[in-house]
Amino acid sequence: MTGTFATAMNRAARLMRPRKLTRSTRSMQKAMTGFMVASAFAPMSALRHAGTAQSPATAKTGAPAGRLMAKRSVSGSQYLSRRHRSASGSRSYKLFLPSSNPKRPKGLILMLHGCSQSPDDFAAGTHMNALAEKHGFAVAYPAQVRRNNSGSCWNWYNTRHQVRGIGEPAILASLTRKLMREFGLGRDAVFVAGLSAGGAMADILADLYPDLYSAAGIHSGIARGSAYNLVSAMSVMRSGSLSRAIVPIALARPLPVRRIIFHGGADATIHPSNATRIVAAAVGDDAVPSKTGTRSVAGRGYTRSEFPGTDGAVLVELWTIEGAGHAWSGGRAAGTYTDRKGPDASAQMMRFFLTKPA
Repeated sequence: MTGTFATAMNRAARLMRPRKLTRSTRSMQKAMTGFMVASAFAPMSALRHAGTAQSPATAKTGAPAGRLMAKRSVSGSQYLSRRHRSASGSRSYKLFLPSSNPKRPKGLILMLHGCSQSPDDFAAGTHMNALAEKHGFAVAYPAQVRRNNSGSCWNWYNTRHQVRGIGEPAILASLTRKLMREFGLGRDAVFVAGLSAGGAMADILADLYPDLYSAAGIHSGIARGSAYNLVSAMSVMRSGSLSRAIVPIALARPLPVRRIIFHGGADATIHPSNATRIVAAAVGDDAVPSKTGTRSVAGRGYTRSEFPGTDGAVLVELWTIEGAGHAWSGGRAAGTYTDRKGPDASAQMMRFFLTKPA
């Protein structure tokens, strides 16, 4: 997978660069891109890639806007294929609807997959549909495909996709608004979560659209503004170092977005220091946790820290998992880039989403 993905990302680099670059600049950019991809994804090859999740290229994603196609139904729940079109662009997506009330679910989670993954793969690995069925939630899984990014990554490192009103954030926000209208949901019942590149985009959405999302789950992600091109992305992924300051979040924002963050302490793909930067951007560089606890599950230790907002309620939870790599904690073997050992990130995200701030 690494070689194919590196070749694809090299093509993406050629498409994204300005038209007038010197030959030496192009050579340097190509080399850095290849190094970033190869070094970043090499640790993933050791992870188990179980299951037969359908890729975006083979999924039934060409349905007209508004048309539903039932993929399968388990105990009355529905898993549908849809396509959303907006002024900023279009994306196909999968939609899980709970059997208890498919037309009026209690809440909505927008789930953003990582590089080389698909909605089906991500749904299987995170087992979020089972939790959504239990709690009466709908779950939307937008698909990032190769024509938008050659590695099927969300373009979190491109400045065009880090601002409100344009690019991928605008497409995903438009999809969220559409589903909110369809299901009659308000902001307090709408959430976003993602892994890796999807985690970075989840943080971007939480920062740019606090009017839509009340909480975000960020697994192995990166703070908005940490990178502005492929070269800076390589730096922040590999070492956590920044070539310039990240874009801070306004702490006095009237609609703060709560965040629950997971990161493996042994993540060799995205440096663990990126998790602390997400915390700092949300609550300030000098913030200290109001509560910190260290526990273990299945022999794996983890530290959970809680950071309060200006009102004293928990605004950010940070979970640092000892010895864990770049994989969804507590995930299922049916999906890629999962670590079954735990703790269960999906269950904890759902718990966090359901907890109403004081």
